[in-house]
Amino acid sequence: DCFKAFYVHKFRAMLGKNRLIFPGEKVLLAWSGGPSSSSMVWQVLEGLSQDSAKRLRFVPGVIFVDEGAAFGKSLEERSKTLAEVKPILQATGLPWHVVALEEVFSLPPSVLRCSAQEPAGSEGAYKAAVDSFLQQQHVLGAGGGPGPTQGKEQPPQPRLDPQSLARPPAAAQTEALSQLFCSVRTLTAKEELLQTLRTHLILHMARAHGYSKVMTGDSCTRLAIKLMTNLALGRGAFLAWDTGFSDERHGDVVVVRPMRDHTLKEVAFYNRLFSVPSVFTPAVDTKAPEKASIHRLMEAFILRLQTQFPSTVSTVYRTSEKLVKAPRDGPAASDSSPCCLLCMCALDVDAADSATAFGAQTSSRLSQMQSPTPLTETRTPLGPCCSPGVGRVQGCGQGACRREDPQACIEEQLCYSCRVNMKDLGLGLAGDPGLSD
Repeated sequence: DCFKAFYVHKFRAMLGKNRLIFPGEKVLLAWSGGPSSSSMVWQVLEGLSQDSAKRLRFVPGVIFVDEGAAFGKSLEERSKTLAEVKPILQATGLPWHVVALEEVFSLPPSVLRCSAQEPAGSEGAYKAAVDSFLQQQHVLGAGGGPGPTQGKEQPPQPRLDPQSLARPPAAAQTEALSQLFCSVRTLTAKEELLQTLRTHLILHMARAHGYSKVMTGDSCTRLAIKLMTNLALGRGAFLAWDTGFSDERHGDVVVVRPMRDHTLKEVAFYNRLFSVPSVFTPAVDTKAPEKASIHRLMEAFILRLQTQFPSTVSTVYRTSEKLVKAPRDGPAASDSSPCCLLCMCALDVDAADSATAFGAQTSSRLSQMQSPTPLTETRTPLGPCCSPGVGRVQGCGQGACRREDPQACIEEQLCYSCRVNMKDLGLGLAGDPGLSD
Protein backbone atom coordinates (compact mmCIF):
# COMPACT_ATOMS: atom_id res chain seq x y z
CA ASP A 1 0.00 0.00 0.00
CA CYS A 2 2.83 2.38 0.82
CA PHE A 3 4.57 1.67 -2.47
CA LYS A 4 1.32 2.16 -4.43
CA ALA A 5 0.67 5.51 -2.76
CA PHE A 6 4.23 6.59 -3.53
CA TYR A 7 3.95 5.45 -7.14
CA VAL A 8 0.59 7.12 -7.76
CA HIS A 9 1.72 10.33 -6.08
CA LYS A 10 4.69 10.71 -8.41
CA PHE A 11 2.44 10.34 -11.46
CA ARG A 12 -0.12 12.85 -10.19
CA ALA A 13 2.55 15.28 -9.00
CA MET A 14 4.21 15.31 -12.41
CA LEU A 15 0.90 16.32 -14.02
CA GLY A 16 -0.01 18.71 -11.23
CA LYS A 17 3.14 20.78 -11.06
CA ASN A 18 3.36 21.32 -14.83
CA ARG A 19 -0.34 22.13 -15.38
CA LEU A 20 -0.29 21.70 -19.13
CA ILE A 21 -3.37 19.46 -19.44
CA PHE A 22 -6.58 21.45 -18.93
CA PRO A 23 -9.90 19.97 -17.75
CA GLY A 24 -11.94 18.48 -20.57
CA GLU A 25 -8.95 18.38 -22.92
CA LYS A 26 -8.57 15.33 -25.17
CA VAL A 27 -5.33 13.40 -24.54
CA LEU A 28 -4.06 10.52 -26.68
CA LEU A 29 -2.14 7.81 -24.79
CA ALA A 30 0.60 6.27 -26.93
CA TRP A 31 0.61 2.62 -25.85
CA SER A 32 3.28 0.30 -27.23
CA GLY A 33 2.34 -2.71 -25.10
CA GLY A 34 5.50 -2.40 -23.01
CA PRO A 35 5.73 -2.06 -19.21
CA SER A 36 6.06 1.74 -18.96
CA SER A 37 3.28 2.67 -21.37
CA SER A 38 1.02 -0.02 -19.88
CA SER A 39 1.61 1.39 -16.40
CA MET A 40 0.83 4.89 -17.73
CA VAL A 41 -2.52 3.75 -19.13
CA TRP A 42 -3.29 2.00 -15.85
CA GLN A 43 -2.53 5.17 -13.90
CA VAL A 44 -4.90 7.16 -16.08
CA LEU A 45 -7.66 4.56 -15.64
CA GLU A 46 -7.28 4.65 -11.87
CA GLY A 47 -7.28 8.45 -11.93
CA LEU A 48 -10.59 8.43 -13.80
CA SER A 49 -12.32 6.08 -11.33
CA GLN A 50 -14.96 7.37 -8.95
CA ASP A 51 -13.09 6.37 -5.79
CA SER A 52 -10.01 8.38 -6.74
CA ALA A 53 -9.10 11.14 -4.29
CA LYS A 54 -8.40 13.69 -7.04
CA ARG A 55 -9.93 12.56 -10.28
CA LEU A 56 -8.27 13.30 -13.57
CA ARG A 57 -10.40 15.67 -15.61
CA PHE A 58 -9.10 15.17 -19.14
CA VAL A 59 -10.62 12.90 -21.80
CA PRO A 60 -8.19 10.12 -22.79
CA GLY A 61 -7.91 7.82 -25.78
CA VAL A 62 -5.39 5.09 -26.62
CA ILE A 63 -3.41 4.41 -29.79
CA PHE A 64 -1.31 1.39 -30.76
CA VAL A 65 1.03 1.38 -33.77
CA ASP A 66 1.64 -1.94 -35.50
CA GLU A 67 5.31 -1.86 -36.54
CA GLY A 68 5.57 -5.45 -37.71
CA ALA A 69 6.30 -4.59 -41.34
CA ALA A 70 9.47 -2.74 -40.35
CA PHE A 71 10.84 -5.93 -38.73
CA GLY A 72 9.91 -8.28 -41.57
CA LYS A 73 7.08 -10.00 -39.68
CA SER A 74 4.52 -11.93 -41.69
CA LEU A 75 0.82 -11.08 -41.74
CA GLU A 76 0.08 -14.12 -39.57
CA GLU A 77 2.52 -12.97 -36.90
CA ARG A 78 1.12 -9.46 -36.98
CA SER A 79 -2.43 -10.78 -36.70
CA LYS A 80 -1.41 -12.83 -33.67
CA THR A 81 0.02 -9.72 -32.00
CA LEU A 82 -3.14 -7.72 -32.72
CA ALA A 83 -5.21 -10.56 -31.27
CA GLU A 84 -3.36 -10.03 -27.97
CA VAL A 85 -3.53 -6.24 -28.15
CA LYS A 86 -7.23 -5.69 -28.89
CA PRO A 87 -8.67 -7.41 -25.77
CA ILE A 88 -6.50 -5.20 -23.57
CA LEU A 89 -7.61 -2.08 -25.44
CA GLN A 90 -11.25 -3.10 -25.19
CA ALA A 91 -10.89 -3.71 -21.45
CA THR A 92 -9.80 -0.10 -20.87
CA GLY A 93 -13.19 1.23 -21.95
CA LEU A 94 -11.49 4.16 -23.71
CA PRO A 95 -11.64 5.14 -27.39
CA TRP A 96 -8.81 3.22 -29.01
CA HIS A 97 -7.09 3.21 -32.37
CA VAL A 98 -4.86 0.59 -33.98
CA VAL A 99 -2.88 1.82 -36.98
CA ALA A 100 -0.20 0.22 -39.13
CA LEU A 101 3.13 1.94 -39.59
CA GLU A 102 2.69 1.69 -43.37
CA GLU A 103 0.09 4.46 -43.19
CA VAL A 104 2.91 7.02 -42.99
CA PHE A 105 3.10 6.79 -46.80
CA SER A 106 -0.45 8.14 -47.05
CA LEU A 107 -0.02 11.07 -44.66
CA PRO A 108 -0.59 14.56 -46.07
CA PRO A 109 2.43 16.83 -46.69
CA SER A 110 1.23 19.09 -43.87
CA VAL A 111 2.80 16.72 -41.30
CA LEU A 112 6.21 18.07 -42.36
CA ARG A 113 5.25 21.64 -41.48
CA CYS A 114 5.08 22.95 -37.94
CA SER A 115 1.53 24.09 -37.21
CA ALA A 116 0.76 27.35 -35.49
CA GLN A 117 1.50 26.97 -31.81
CA GLU A 118 -1.03 28.17 -29.33
CA PRO A 119 0.34 30.34 -26.52
CA ALA A 120 1.04 28.41 -23.35
CA GLY A 121 -1.60 28.99 -20.71
CA SER A 122 -0.56 30.79 -17.56
CA GLU A 123 -1.24 29.59 -14.04
CA GLY A 124 -4.19 31.94 -13.83
CA ALA A 125 -5.66 30.52 -17.01
CA TYR A 126 -5.31 26.98 -15.64
CA LYS A 127 -7.09 27.90 -12.41
CA ALA A 128 -9.84 29.66 -14.33
CA ALA A 129 -10.31 26.58 -16.51
CA VAL A 130 -10.53 24.35 -13.43
CA ASP A 131 -13.08 26.64 -11.75
CA SER A 132 -15.17 26.77 -14.92
CA PHE A 133 -15.07 22.98 -15.24
CA LEU A 134 -16.09 22.42 -11.61
CA GLN A 135 -18.90 24.97 -11.90
CA GLN A 136 -20.19 23.29 -15.04
CA GLN A 137 -20.13 19.89 -13.34
CA HIS A 138 -21.96 21.33 -10.34
CA VAL A 139 -24.68 22.80 -12.56
CA LEU A 140 -25.11 19.47 -14.35
CA GLY A 141 -25.35 17.67 -11.01
CA ALA A 142 -27.94 20.11 -9.64
CA GLY A 143 -30.03 19.95 -12.81
CA GLY A 144 -31.45 16.56 -12.01
CA GLY A 145 -28.95 14.41 -13.85
CA PRO A 146 -26.31 12.45 -12.02
CA GLY A 147 -23.33 14.60 -11.18
CA PRO A 148 -19.75 13.48 -11.18
CA THR A 149 -20.10 11.90 -7.75
CA GLN A 150 -23.79 11.01 -7.78
CA GLY A 151 -25.49 7.79 -8.72
CA LYS A 152 -24.12 4.32 -8.97
CA GLU A 153 -20.84 4.03 -10.82
CA GLN A 154 -21.31 2.47 -14.20
CA PRO A 155 -18.54 0.53 -15.89
CA PRO A 156 -17.14 2.40 -18.88
CA GLN A 157 -18.49 1.22 -22.18
CA PRO A 158 -16.05 0.72 -25.03
CA ARG A 159 -16.40 3.44 -27.63
CA LEU A 160 -15.04 2.43 -30.99
CA ASP A 161 -13.92 4.94 -33.55
CA PRO A 162 -14.05 4.30 -37.30
CA GLN A 163 -10.25 4.26 -37.19
CA SER A 164 -10.09 2.01 -34.15
CA LEU A 165 -10.06 -1.25 -36.08
CA ALA A 166 -6.85 -1.84 -37.98
CA ARG A 167 -7.51 -2.12 -41.67
CA PRO A 168 -5.33 -4.51 -43.64
CA PRO A 169 -2.48 -2.37 -44.97
CA ALA A 170 -2.02 -2.08 -48.70
CA ALA A 171 0.48 -4.55 -50.09
CA ALA A 172 2.33 -1.77 -51.93
CA GLN A 173 2.76 0.24 -48.74
CA THR A 174 3.92 -2.82 -46.81
CA GLU A 175 6.47 -3.62 -49.49
CA ALA A 176 7.66 0.00 -49.59
CA LEU A 177 8.14 0.09 -45.82
CA SER A 178 9.98 -3.23 -45.80
CA GLN A 179 12.19 -2.08 -48.67
CA LEU A 180 12.91 1.19 -46.90
CA PHE A 181 14.11 -0.47 -43.69
CA CYS A 182 16.06 -3.13 -45.56
CA SER A 183 17.96 -0.39 -47.36
CA VAL A 184 19.17 1.25 -44.13
CA ARG A 185 22.73 0.16 -43.50
CA THR A 186 23.05 0.62 -39.73
CA LEU A 187 20.83 -0.29 -36.80
CA THR A 188 21.31 3.20 -35.36
CA ALA A 189 19.73 4.80 -38.41
CA LYS A 190 16.92 2.22 -38.37
CA GLU A 191 16.00 3.08 -34.80
CA GLU A 192 16.03 6.81 -35.53
CA LEU A 193 13.96 6.34 -38.68
CA LEU A 194 11.44 4.16 -36.87
CA GLN A 195 11.05 6.71 -34.09
CA THR A 196 10.53 9.52 -36.61
CA LEU A 197 7.89 7.65 -38.63
CA ARG A 198 6.08 6.52 -35.50
CA THR A 199 5.97 10.06 -34.11
CA HIS A 200 4.59 11.55 -37.33
CA LEU A 201 1.89 8.87 -37.52
CA ILE A 202 0.78 9.32 -33.90
CA LEU A 203 0.67 13.10 -34.23
CA HIS A 204 -1.39 12.85 -37.41
CA MET A 205 -3.88 10.55 -35.69
CA ALA A 206 -4.06 13.00 -32.78
CA ARG A 207 -4.84 15.89 -35.14
CA ALA A 208 -7.37 13.85 -37.11
CA HIS A 209 -9.35 12.97 -33.97
CA GLY A 210 -9.10 16.25 -32.08
CA TYR A 211 -6.46 15.37 -29.48
CA SER A 212 -4.31 18.32 -28.37
CA LYS A 213 -1.94 16.33 -26.15
CA VAL A 214 -0.10 13.03 -26.59
CA MET A 215 1.17 11.07 -23.57
CA THR A 216 4.16 8.77 -23.92
CA GLY A 217 5.42 6.23 -21.38
CA ASP A 218 9.10 7.27 -21.30
CA SER A 219 10.46 6.33 -17.87
CA CYS A 220 13.30 7.95 -15.95
CA THR A 221 15.71 5.19 -16.97
CA ARG A 222 14.71 5.39 -20.62
CA LEU A 223 15.11 9.18 -20.67
CA ALA A 224 18.57 8.95 -19.07
CA ILE A 225 19.62 6.53 -21.82
CA LYS A 226 18.01 8.74 -24.45
CA LEU A 227 19.88 11.81 -23.22
CA MET A 228 23.28 10.15 -23.54
CA THR A 229 22.31 8.59 -26.87
CA ASN A 230 21.20 11.91 -28.35
CA LEU A 231 24.44 13.52 -27.26
CA ALA A 232 26.33 10.86 -29.21
CA LEU A 233 24.04 11.34 -32.22
CA GLY A 234 24.67 15.08 -32.42
CA ARG A 235 21.30 16.16 -31.01
CA GLY A 236 22.67 18.10 -28.06
CA ALA A 237 20.82 21.26 -29.11
CA PHE A 238 17.45 19.48 -28.81
CA LEU A 239 17.85 17.65 -25.49
CA ALA A 240 15.29 19.84 -23.73
CA TRP A 241 12.64 18.82 -26.29
CA ASP A 242 13.68 15.16 -26.52
CA THR A 243 13.86 14.49 -22.75
CA GLY A 244 11.77 17.21 -21.05
CA PHE A 245 8.26 16.84 -19.68
CA SER A 246 6.70 18.64 -22.64
CA ASP A 247 7.66 18.82 -26.29
CA GLU A 248 6.03 21.70 -28.17
CA ARG A 249 8.04 21.49 -31.39
CA HIS A 250 5.01 20.34 -33.41
CA GLY A 251 2.89 23.35 -32.49
CA ASP A 252 -0.75 22.31 -32.25
CA VAL A 253 -0.10 18.94 -30.54
CA VAL A 254 2.10 18.79 -27.44
CA VAL A 255 3.87 15.59 -26.35
CA VAL A 256 4.05 15.07 -22.58
CA ARG A 257 5.95 12.45 -20.55
CA PRO A 258 4.20 11.90 -17.18
CA MET A 259 6.21 8.74 -16.37
CA ARG A 260 9.57 10.50 -16.38
CA ASP A 261 9.93 10.25 -12.57
CA HIS A 262 9.52 6.45 -12.49
CA THR A 263 12.47 4.12 -12.95
CA LEU A 264 12.15 0.86 -14.86
CA LYS A 265 12.59 -1.08 -11.62
CA GLU A 266 9.66 0.72 -9.99
CA VAL A 267 7.53 0.15 -13.09
CA ALA A 268 8.36 -3.57 -13.08
CA PHE A 269 7.45 -3.95 -9.40
CA TYR A 270 4.19 -2.03 -9.80
CA ASN A 271 3.09 -4.05 -12.84
CA ARG A 272 3.95 -7.29 -11.05
CA LEU A 273 2.21 -6.43 -7.78
CA PHE A 274 -0.99 -5.05 -9.34
CA SER A 275 -1.24 -7.30 -12.43
CA VAL A 276 -0.96 -4.60 -15.06
CA PRO A 277 -1.43 -6.30 -18.45
CA SER A 278 1.18 -5.79 -21.14
CA VAL A 279 2.10 -7.32 -24.50
CA PHE A 280 5.61 -8.10 -25.64
CA THR A 281 6.22 -6.89 -29.18
CA PRO A 282 9.72 -7.41 -30.62
CA ALA A 283 11.54 -4.18 -31.44
CA VAL A 284 14.05 -3.47 -34.17
CA ASP A 285 16.91 -4.01 -31.70
CA THR A 286 15.55 -7.15 -30.02
CA LYS A 287 18.34 -9.71 -29.47
CA ALA A 288 20.84 -7.32 -31.06
CA PRO A 289 24.39 -7.42 -29.64
CA GLU A 290 25.62 -4.72 -27.34
CA LYS A 291 27.66 -2.89 -29.98
CA ALA A 292 25.10 -3.18 -32.77
CA SER A 293 23.97 0.45 -32.46
CA ILE A 294 24.62 3.60 -30.48
CA HIS A 295 21.29 3.09 -28.71
CA ARG A 296 22.19 -0.42 -27.55
CA LEU A 297 25.69 0.63 -26.53
CA MET A 298 24.45 3.55 -24.43
CA GLU A 299 21.73 1.40 -22.87
CA ALA A 300 24.26 -1.24 -21.82
CA PHE A 301 26.64 1.45 -20.56
CA ILE A 302 24.03 3.21 -18.40
CA LEU A 303 22.51 0.01 -17.00
CA ARG A 304 25.94 -1.42 -16.17
CA LEU A 305 26.86 1.76 -14.32
CA GLN A 306 23.50 1.68 -12.55
CA THR A 307 24.22 -1.77 -11.11
CA GLN A 308 27.55 -0.57 -9.71
CA PHE A 309 26.49 2.97 -8.77
CA PRO A 310 22.74 3.10 -8.02
CA SER A 311 22.56 6.89 -8.42
CA THR A 312 23.68 6.90 -12.05
CA VAL A 313 20.24 7.11 -13.66
CA SER A 314 18.96 9.73 -11.23
CA THR A 315 22.07 11.86 -11.73
CA VAL A 316 21.73 11.85 -15.51
CA TYR A 317 17.99 12.42 -15.24
CA ARG A 318 18.36 15.37 -12.86
CA THR A 319 20.82 16.89 -15.30
CA SER A 320 18.19 16.75 -18.04
CA GLU A 321 15.74 18.61 -15.78
CA LYS A 322 18.10 21.61 -15.76
CA LEU A 323 18.03 21.98 -19.55
CA VAL A 324 16.07 25.00 -20.72
CA LYS A 325 14.42 25.46 -24.09
CA ALA A 326 16.19 28.72 -24.82
CA PRO A 327 15.83 30.19 -28.33
CA ARG A 328 18.93 30.57 -30.43
CA ASP A 329 20.32 34.00 -31.23
CA GLY A 330 19.73 35.45 -34.64
CA PRO A 331 17.07 34.63 -37.23
CA ALA A 332 16.64 31.06 -35.93
CA ALA A 333 14.93 32.46 -32.85
CA SER A 334 11.93 33.66 -34.86
CA ASP A 335 8.78 31.62 -35.33
CA SER A 336 9.31 31.55 -39.09
CA SER A 337 12.70 29.86 -38.82
CA PRO A 338 13.06 26.70 -40.93
CA CYS A 339 12.61 23.33 -39.24
CA CYS A 340 14.08 19.93 -39.95
CA LEU A 341 11.85 17.87 -42.23
CA LEU A 342 12.26 14.71 -40.14
CA CYS A 343 12.45 15.67 -36.44
CA MET A 344 10.75 19.11 -36.78
CA CYS A 345 13.41 20.82 -34.65
CA ALA A 346 14.93 24.15 -35.64
CA LEU A 347 17.78 23.73 -38.10
CA ASP A 348 21.11 23.78 -36.25
CA VAL A 349 23.19 23.98 -39.44
CA ASP A 350 23.86 27.50 -40.74
CA ALA A 351 26.72 29.56 -42.02
CA ALA A 352 27.72 30.80 -38.59
CA ASP A 353 28.36 27.65 -36.58
CA SER A 354 28.33 24.70 -38.99
CA ALA A 355 31.90 24.53 -40.25
CA THR A 356 32.16 20.85 -39.33
CA ALA A 357 28.85 19.94 -40.96
CA PHE A 358 29.63 21.95 -44.09
CA GLY A 359 33.06 20.37 -44.40
CA ALA A 360 31.67 16.86 -44.01
CA GLN A 361 28.95 17.57 -46.54
CA THR A 362 31.41 19.01 -49.07
CA SER A 363 33.75 16.03 -48.66
CA SER A 364 30.85 13.65 -49.22
CA ARG A 365 29.84 15.45 -52.41
CA LEU A 366 33.39 15.47 -53.79
CA SER A 367 33.88 11.78 -53.04
CA GLN A 368 30.71 10.88 -54.95
CA MET A 369 31.70 12.79 -58.08
CA GLN A 370 32.88 10.32 -60.73
CA SER A 371 34.55 12.84 -63.05
CA PRO A 372 35.72 16.17 -61.63
CA THR A 373 34.60 19.15 -63.65
CA PRO A 374 37.52 21.08 -65.22
CA LEU A 375 38.15 24.52 -63.81
CA THR A 376 37.84 26.01 -67.30
CA GLU A 377 34.32 24.70 -67.79
CA THR A 378 31.67 27.38 -67.93
CA ARG A 379 29.22 27.02 -65.07
CA THR A 380 25.77 28.41 -64.60
CA PRO A 381 25.88 31.43 -62.31
CA LEU A 382 24.69 30.79 -58.80
CA GLY A 383 21.38 32.34 -57.94
CA PRO A 384 20.41 33.87 -54.61
CA CYS A 385 18.87 30.59 -53.53
CA CYS A 386 22.00 28.53 -54.22
CA SER A 387 24.65 27.60 -51.69
CA PRO A 388 28.12 26.43 -52.71
CA GLY A 389 29.17 22.86 -52.12
CA VAL A 390 25.73 21.26 -52.33
CA GLY A 391 25.34 19.70 -55.79
CA ARG A 392 25.74 21.30 -59.19
CA VAL A 393 23.17 23.87 -60.23
CA GLN A 394 21.37 23.51 -63.54
CA GLY A 395 19.54 26.79 -63.33
CA CYS A 396 17.64 29.05 -61.02
CA GLY A 397 14.17 30.33 -61.55
CA GLN A 398 12.67 32.91 -59.20
CA GLY A 399 14.69 31.69 -56.24
CA ALA A 400 13.99 27.96 -56.74
CA CYS A 401 16.97 25.75 -57.61
CA ARG A 402 16.77 22.66 -59.81
CA ARG A 403 19.62 20.40 -58.71
CA GLU A 404 20.79 17.20 -60.28
CA ASP A 405 20.77 15.37 -56.95
CA PRO A 406 17.38 15.50 -55.16
CA GLN A 407 18.95 14.05 -52.02
CA ALA A 408 21.13 17.17 -51.77
CA CYS A 409 18.02 19.34 -51.77
CA ILE A 410 16.51 17.25 -48.98
CA GLU A 411 19.66 17.30 -46.86
CA GLU A 412 19.62 21.10 -46.93
CA GLN A 413 16.37 20.94 -44.94
CA LEU A 414 17.63 18.49 -42.29
CA CYS A 415 19.39 19.10 -39.00
CA TYR A 416 22.90 17.79 -38.43
CA SER A 417 21.82 14.54 -36.76
CA CYS A 418 19.24 13.72 -39.43
CA ARG A 419 21.83 14.42 -42.15
CA VAL A 420 24.15 11.87 -40.59
CA ASN A 421 21.35 9.29 -40.48
CA MET A 422 20.43 10.05 -44.10
CA LYS A 423 23.89 8.86 -45.18
CA ASP A 424 23.00 5.36 -43.97
CA LEU A 425 19.89 5.24 -46.14
CA GLY A 426 21.15 3.01 -48.91
CA LEU A 427 18.07 3.36 -51.11
CA GLY A 428 18.53 6.31 -53.45
CA LEU A 429 15.72 8.85 -53.16
CA ALA A 430 15.86 9.52 -56.88
CA GLY A 431 15.43 5.82 -57.69
CA ASP A 432 12.03 5.43 -56.07
CA PRO A 433 9.47 8.17 -56.78
CA GLY A 434 7.15 6.87 -54.09
CA LEU A 435 9.73 7.17 -51.35
CA SER A 436 10.97 10.54 -52.55
CA ASP A 437 7.41 11.88 -52.37
